[in-house]
Amino acid sequence: MPARTTKRYVREDEGFFPPDSVARKVWSYPTSALLGFIRAVTIEHLDPDLAASVDASGQVLQRPGLRYDRTVQYFATVLYGDARTVIKSSDVLMKIHSRARGHNPVTGGTYDSNRPSSQLWIHMTAWHSILYVYEKFGPGPLPADEEERYWRECAIAAQFQPIDPADVPATRAEVREYFEAWRPHLAASEAAQYNVDFILDGMRTIFTALPGWLRAVSAPAIRAGVIATYPRWMRPMMGVHQSRLVDSGVTAVLRVAMARLNRDPEGQARFLHAISPHGGPVLSPHLRGEPALSPKVWTAAEAREAFGDPRPPLVQYADMLRAREADAAEDPYTHNHHDPLLEFAAPRAEA
Repeated sequence: MPARTTKRYVREDEGFFPPDSVARKVWSYPTSALLGFIRAVTIEHLDPDLAASVDASGQVLQRPGLRYDRTVQYFATVLYGDARTVIKSSDVLMKIHSRARGHNPVTGGTYDSNRPSSQLWIHMTAWHSILYVYEKFGPGPLPADEEERYWRECAIAAQFQPIDPADVPATRAEVREYFEAWRPHLAASEAAQYNVDFILDGMRTIFTALPGWLRAVSAPAIRAGVIATYPRWMRPMMGVHQSRLVDSGVTAVLRVAMARLNRDPEGQARFLHAISPHGGPVLSPHLRGEPALSPKVWTAAEAREAFGDPRPPLVQYADMLRAREADAAEDPYTHNHHDPLLEFAAPRAEA
């Protein structure tokens, strides 16, 4: 990668997770940015409503790098950002999603990006995928006590989206039950399969800031690695096929590559800055072992009172629905729109 000066971001506090949280350990392993997010956003397309929303907006195909970057930024901010930035990002995302709604031509129903069931699907797919690739291509399964903490921390992170805390799975068994319950509702339209293929080809379509030789060398392994994580029953639905031999071979190669990258935190930080210019800097202080200005860890309720809309996202969503009924809500997005709210405010930076 070409040499560049990376910015260092100063956090006011530790946000909502202590420095030794299990989630921070798992999400900061290099498997997350290269494999986990791609796995999550492709599997998410099996929700017909999410696929309809993505297809209607045109954002994934028109601005793939930006959409990937903003996805990484949001999840990284929740885990590693300070409380003020997390609350601001949560409120902004609620506003963005409030206009991402419309008719689903596949099901005949409607999609609504703030709908709690859709938000929980996105949240759980991300948290499960990040842990799954950590176990498959990283150090392996977490000890039982750490996995319990991981899912408790998953519930904390869910408080910044319009999700009912009672619906968030709290154990590995409950997570399995959650995904099994979703299985009859999963489907893949032509648009969904096209987007999945487009995202799997991320070394060509998304990570365009990386040197060409690195993209060419790593593209087959990244694509095959993500496919290797899909259950076999899911692959025909996604429109992908891969042998067990390729699954095993790419898994062995990626374990070695990810372990090597993990031993170089500064190199990993530079790599993250290249593939996610907004998300990478949020994670970099953790990789470098840099503490926040204050060790304070907040609760969601007290942070909302201090820094943003005091209403929890579920209450905000209920108020949005009432505004629609009164014909007082903003119009839905049009295809290939541009919304200045997409420019999330980053933490304060120092060169």
